[in-house]
Amino acid sequence: MENKNNQEDKNKPTGPKFNTYWIYGIIALFLLALNFYSMSEGTMEQVNRQKLGEMIADQDVEKLVVVNQKRGYIYIKRQALEQKTEFYKDAESRSSLSGENYQYWLEVGSVEAFEDWLRITQEQADIPESEWIYPTFETRQNWLTPLLGWVLPIIIVVAIWVFIMRRVSGGAGGPGAQIFNIGKSKATLFDQNSKVNVTFQDVAGLDEAKEEVMEVVDFLKNPKKYTALGGKIPKGVLLVGPPGTGKTLLAKAVAGEAGVPFFTISGSDFVEMFVGVGASRVRDLFKQAREKAPCIIFIDEIDAIGRARGKGNMQGGNDERENTLNQLLVEMDGFSTDKGVILMAATNRPDVLDSALLRPGRFDRQIGIDRPDLKGRISIFKVHLRNIKIGEGVNAEALAEMTPGFAGADIANICNEAALVAARRNKQAVDMDDFNFALDRIIGGLEKKNKLISPNEKKIIAYHEAGHAICGWFLPHASPLVKVTIVPRGVGTLGYAQYLPKEEYITRTEQLLDRMCMTFGGRAAESIVFDKISTGAQNDLDQVTKMAYSMITVFGMNEKVGQVSFYGLSQDQFQRPYSDDTASLIDDEVRKLVESQYIRAKELLTEHREDLEKLAEVLLDKEVLLKSDVERLLGKRPSEAEDDPESGFDDHIAGQLKPIKREEAEVSTEAPSEPNNAEQNGEENKQEEHQEEETPTKNA
Repeated sequence: MENKNNQEDKNKPTGPKFNTYWIYGIIALFLLALNFYSMSEGTMEQVNRQKLGEMIADQDVEKLVVVNQKRGYIYIKRQALEQKTEFYKDAESRSSLSGENYQYWLEVGSVEAFEDWLRITQEQADIPESEWIYPTFETRQNWLTPLLGWVLPIIIVVAIWVFIMRRVSGGAGGPGAQIFNIGKSKATLFDQNSKVNVTFQDVAGLDEAKEEVMEVVDFLKNPKKYTALGGKIPKGVLLVGPPGTGKTLLAKAVAGEAGVPFFTISGSDFVEMFVGVGASRVRDLFKQAREKAPCIIFIDEIDAIGRARGKGNMQGGNDERENTLNQLLVEMDGFSTDKGVILMAATNRPDVLDSALLRPGRFDRQIGIDRPDLKGRISIFKVHLRNIKIGEGVNAEALAEMTPGFAGADIANICNEAALVAARRNKQAVDMDDFNFALDRIIGGLEKKNKLISPNEKKIIAYHEAGHAICGWFLPHASPLVKVTIVPRGVGTLGYAQYLPKEEYITRTEQLLDRMCMTFGGRAAESIVFDKISTGAQNDLDQVTKMAYSMITVFGMNEKVGQVSFYGLSQDQFQRPYSDDTASLIDDEVRKLVESQYIRAKELLTEHREDLEKLAEVLLDKEVLLKSDVERLLGKRPSEAEDDPESGFDDHIAGQLKPIKREEAEVSTEAPSEPNNAEQNGEENKQEEHQEEETPTKNA
């Protein structure tokens, strides 16, 4: 019941937050209103000389006071106010701001002319001279007007200065908004009052990393369990892994499970244009953490301040980032370091971090978070499918098998995209066809239904993709084919062949050679069929060249160059780690290797020319072919042996795939407006060499 009441209190609408500047504004408005009101006559009625003459003729005026030789204040006798109620209507109830009891006022103008008029008026009214009204002259000073004259400009200047300083120091409101708080930490605190809803149950596919992190949480909850045996709580935990693998998600789970205060901040929040601000924020962060110990500090993207010192800096310059890093090193393991504060950090660039930051005693544990394997992807899909209304036939195992090399963020994107596709199609649930469509969209890009391609270019694209498919079908070490299509997708992608790499962590020489030969299949098919080549193989050539240089200069797979690896040594563009003779030898061997695989691809396609023609014609007609369609045309893939542990793996996935029907588009007989893009057959989507090994696609 108490929790329910607390929840209701939280849901109650709250008004605008109080701001101290409202008080300043109210005071300023009050002073201005007071000044303007004091300059006015309150509820007093202004009269002219004619009415004043009537009052004087009736001898109703008690006295006449001229203030500052500008205004005359008229005091009426009490007897006249009581007897002439119609003439002096409501005059008795009027009051001035000063509290005086005059009833009327008028503008005097020239004092000499006013005195002459007053004398003549009383003479004409036959008033005895002994009863004449003589004006009394007074000088009064308005203290508010000169005060505001020099105070108000100062207030305006100070307000402008405060506004500018607040904007410079990071915006209005909250801690660190004023210029004097610029050195304060910007870390966000999560404790029992503001707890994170992410738990370890929301983290899947990271079983080993989760165990390590859960042990850190157990350290804080049950420290005596470990200290009783002489163990020490680790001071730092570094999460290392590629982007999208779940480092920050794992830190959120720690914040939700730890039960202790959790500070989170980004590495870039320490970097400022002012000297010393970064180090000051580090000191303030650890000061707050020690006050709430035991607690956890999480720094995301720590490479922003943890780069190796002394690299890329101007000589003699003061590097603010190095000062921040030095202060962080001292706080983690310095002379007066306190216990009870555990630092967690995440980065996808551990190679650039300073060695002093990675030594034991600071980051005692480095937890590697890699892309998930098949089992991990199944778990991740199950987590994301919980939030989606899925239909019958949606299989997490099949989806995991279709996405080798995908990280957790990629899987989340696929599930979200599938849900959007199903909603766009007005479906009540997300089925397997929606996931296939989402996978095609993420891998190849958005389908270009209105892109007009001439019949000649479409034929070139079909033979190009058929060449890739034939080479991959008959090469024993090539990845299994899943789909081949000539549907335009993405930017410049006019077709692609999708493959399904096996879950492997090492690659043999014959596998790399088969991949190079398969990549040359498109260029070789164009050369054999049309006796001409096009720019469509640009991306193929880029991948093959990188693969060849890696085999020779990184993996040591060449007899003449030898068992050497220049990986990491050739990063400096101004100095090579080998001689000119070695460079010439490497270039020659790369050309020989590339040429041999191109010749091998042409020989393979010449041998299977009939299959190439058959596949290209069907591809021109249907535009999308699955593995089952290729099997009906060419027969079962020769490399699928009965003792292969992956046997039946492709059939299981092929059963989950359905061909996507595409409406017939009008085909122009003229040359396309962008011939270069059309001839490239989609090779503008450049990919890194390692991505070819990890993703199940072959763009063309």
